[in-house]
Amino acid sequence: MIGILDYGLGNIRAFANIYKSLDISHKIITTNKQLVGIKKIILPGVGAFDDAMVKFNESGLRDNVEKMVLNENVPILGVCVGLQMLGHSSEEGKEKGLGWIDANIKIFDTLNIRHSTKLPHMGWNTIEIKSNEELLFKNLNNKDRFYFLHSYYFKCNNSDNSIAQTYYGDNFTSAAKSNNIFGVQFHPEKSLINGEKLLYNFSQL
Repeated sequence: MIGILDYGLGNIRAFANIYKSLDISHKIITTNKQLVGIKKIILPGVGAFDDAMVKFNESGLRDNVEKMVLNENVPILGVCVGLQMLGHSSEEGKEKGLGWIDANIKIFDTLNIRHSTKLPHMGWNTIEIKSNEELLFKNLNNKDRFYFLHSYYFKCNNSDNSIAQTYYGDNFTSAAKSNNIFGVQFHPEKSLINGEKLLYNFSQL
């Protein structure tokens, strides 16, 4: 059973629609009681880092989700701001992140970006997968395209945590992993067949 966390941010219904089309059991989670029986967790996110952290902290879900992820090794997938929440802190705000992956969130250096519209990084871009053995990317290939919308990026302090990268003025981590904790900077729920493949792969981990 996939649990899609609804703490007030993210494209909740889009994730649910994809898992429904794939005939994979899922549930939108708004209360701790609904976490019972959940085997994998989606942490969506859109908007500003501080707003996301405040809403998640105030949702009442954080403690139980943290216990499931850190103590019970339940796999979790953070998406967009959901990925950024997995790090320690963000240049976008003052709130503390979850700190589940050793990383900090930085703003793109616009001096390196040649496009006339520099931020946000918006639209389709390719990913470079670092290992063909990573099950999250099963049946996906280097240069497959995903949809991005962000002005800040996830900077891993340990390069081993970076499992895919994307170029936008410079290479940045577009997917990260630490044990059972996964995150992607792009939006699989908006990335058509490639996004469906990735969300299916996560459900099978």
